[in-house]
Formats: sequence, structure tokens, C-alpha cells
Amino acid sequence: MIQFLLNQELRSEHALDPNLTVLNYLREHLGKSGTKEGCASGDCGACTVVVGELHVDEQGIEQIRYRSLNSCLTFVSSLHGKQLISVEDLKHQGQLHSVQQAMVECHGSQCGFCTPGFVMSLFALQKNSDAPDSQKAHEALAGNLCRCTGYRPILAAAEQACCNKPADQFDSREAQTIARLKAIAPTQTGELNSGDKRCLVPLTVADLADLYDAYPQARLLAGGTDLALEVTQFHRTLPVMIYVGNIAEMKRIEAFDDRLEIGAATALSDCYTALHHEYPDFGDLLHRFASLQIRNQGTLGGNIGNASPIGDSPPLLIALGAQIVLCKGDVRRTLALEDYFIDYRVTARQDSEFIEKIIVPKGHTLFRAYKVSKRLDDDISAVCAAFNLKIDNGVISEARVAFGGMAATPKRAKSCEAVLVGATWNAATVEKACAALAEDFTPLSDFRASKEYRLLSAQNLLRKYFIELQTPHIETRVTAYV
Repeated sequence: MIQFLLNQELRSEHALDPNLTVLNYLREHLGKSGTKEGCASGDCGACTVVVGELHVDEQGIEQIRYRSLNSCLTFVSSLHGKQLISVEDLKHQGQLHSVQQAMVECHGSQCGFCTPGFVMSLFALQKNSDAPDSQKAHEALAGNLCRCTGYRPILAAAEQACCNKPADQFDSREAQTIARLKAIAPTQTGELNSGDKRCLVPLTVADLADLYDAYPQARLLAGGTDLALEVTQFHRTLPVMIYVGNIAEMKRIEAFDDRLEIGAATALSDCYTALHHEYPDFGDLLHRFASLQIRNQGTLGGNIGNASPIGDSPPLLIALGAQIVLCKGDVRRTLALEDYFIDYRVTARQDSEFIEKIIVPKGHTLFRAYKVSKRLDDDISAVCAAFNLKIDNGVISEARVAFGGMAATPKRAKSCEAVLVGATWNAATVEKACAALAEDFTPLSDFRASKEYRLLSAQNLLRKYFIELQTPHIETRVTAYV
């Protein structure tokens, strides 16, 4: 059985189909049709809901953390122990919520189909903002698409909603909600079981290891932003899933003198602060990683584990020399991330083995990362590049150069690195290294970019890296797009 709060209503579910998304649960099981299906792939934001979880802040204060999610990519099992808020829950005692009222007064709605999703993103923004902030507003709304109004009135609604925001029913019930969430906090493995399909929800790494050993055919579910597409887009059935999002051990970020250790189930939005502090380029790229809804849900381990050749984090992590800790039963092994990827969607992971955490070395001051995509926000890379050199007295002593979108796997450019190591760091060396990239990669052409464009872009990004290190005041790397 799993338990969660539907606003303030306790829901206990056991026999639901584990392949059921929160979107369809709301619409088909509860008759709450305010949440809309637009794309069923996490691109449009019409299905946005907000999930509340217990959270202890840096001052040790216990509170509820509200986050926007795409309900079309969220399986019901991931609600275990949490609070689900949909657009129907905002109106209170006959009065519109302040974010809804702002949308009305700023004329932020026309056809209205996308409006519930915008309202829920605005609600999450309001809950996580102390004052109007245009950058945060753009980030919060980047995952919501509107074809009618343009965005100026919606951004005006965001400013109004976050300016002198009034207390609402969620504020007045916060202590009560915290108490109720504590009362339903999971204490043992939860389960949804419809007879022919099941999803298990362990609470510890040891329990996960045991379950995965017992069900090696199970699919591991973290954020689900990739896995859920098999259900919503390809109409496949997932007979057995194991949800890892309730395992606290796999959601920790620990900082040591020489490294960061990031649990594989840590949401990308939680990774931002630690990675941006150590490597600003990594943080900047995370801001361009899909939408906020996806970053609130998707995990660093999942982005590695699905072995996509266009995943944004693996090239950066490879260039930094990151490692992963793989667990099977009570046996752990540490593997260089670059050795994890074998071929297209083929990895070194053994049966019943899972990624427990990612180890990111500290101290690489010449690390830079670049993403080339058709849109600046919420888009998949055509080319993703990461460069990490060590230069002593003008001579390159170490080089790690990695790319995504250039091969069947995220991959180091070994020929390029061989040209760089031992050479003088100058324009002539860079040109030789650019030529060597043609030996490292034979990229494909697809709807994102041609093979010629990809190779030229990769070479130009290396040139750009050289120019930026020579003139560090130039800050253009995060704005690259096709």
C-alpha cells in the first residue's frame, strides 16, 4: 500500500495499476479534469501539478517544500508519503487564489487550455520566492508553453503574485500538514499491485539491493522523466518497477575536501547549488537542462543510467574524471564514468546492479562546458562539450575533453587530448587539436543537426574555450544555440 495527501485528503492505494500516471489518476479516477494533457512527454507544462514534501532547511527548521512536476511523467507510486496539489485545490472558500487572481487581472489567459499548468507553476514560484524576481519567474515558466497570449501578461501575473504575497490556506494549515505528513511517513517498503503489474517502494539501499536481486527484470524508477515515456509515448507496459525516490541515502549530497558525493536519486534541481559552487559552468548548464519541472523530478543518476548519447551531464562528468559507485547485493565497485558507457544504450552495469552515487572530483579550475541546441531553454543538445585542462607554465600537462551528441555514447576525444598533452597552449596547438577531432568522431546527421554541423561546432567550441581562457571576461558559453 502507498499513502499520500491529496491536498488535505488522505489517500491509501494498493490495487492501482503502477503504470498509471498522476495525470490520469487525477482525471480518470478522481474526476479532476483541471490538469490537462498536452504532449504527454513533459514538454508543454499543461499537466503541471505541485508536490509537497517534508524538508529540513539549513537552519534546521522543518517545513514543506513545494515543487512543480509534470504529472504526465509522474507515476502514482512516487507520491508515497507526499502531498499532491492540483489546480482544483487552490480556490478556497469561494475565493480565487492570489496566483489565479493575478492571471485574471493581468489577462494571462485566452483559450485557457494551458492556464492550469501556468497557475500551478506560479503557485510553486510564489511558495519559493520572497520577492518578485524576473530571472526566477522566467525559470519557473520556461516549461510551460502558451500559443495564445504570448508571455508578457503571464510574467506580469508572476510579478503581481510574488509581490506582497498574501497568506493562503496552505500557510495557515502548514503545521497541520506537517503533522499529517509525519504521520504517513513510510516506515516499510510500499507497494502498488494490480495483479499483473507491481511497483515496489523501498526505503533503504539494502532493501533496494534485495528487491533488485529478487526481481532482476524490474525497471528502476527515479524521476521517471525518461522511463515514463515508454508508457505515455510508446504505449508499453512495465510489469515490475522499483521506485528509488524514497531512499534518503541516495538523495544526499556530501562535500569533502577533494570531492562531492552525490546520491544517484538526487534531483537535478538539488544538485545545482553544490555543482554551481564548485563549477559555475556545470550549474549554468543545469539551468538549461530541460525545464524546472523536469529538473525537480529527473535525477543525476537517471541521466547517467539511461545511457543516452545526448544526456547533458555525462560529458561534463567525464571531463571532470567522475566515478560512479555501483551496488549489487552487499558488493560495491567504483568505476570511472567513461568506462560505464559501452555502446549505444549499452553499459557496464551487471544484472541487479544499480548506481548508488556519483563521485565528482574538486579543484579543476580550467573546466568549461558548452551546450549547442536549437532553443536556449528546455531543449536537447545537438552538441555538448566539456573541456578540462591543466596548464603549467604555458604547457598542457593534462587534458580531458569529452562530448555528447557526437557518437553512440558520451565519449572522450582521445586523439584531440593526445595532441594537447605536452604541447604549448597556443592557437597553433588548438588548430591541430581541432583537426584531431575528426579522427575521434564521425557524428550522425539527424533532425537536430547535420554531421558536418556537429563536427564544425565541436571544433569551434574548442576554439571558443581557448579564447575564453585567454580573455576570461568573455561570458558567452551558456548562450550557444543553433
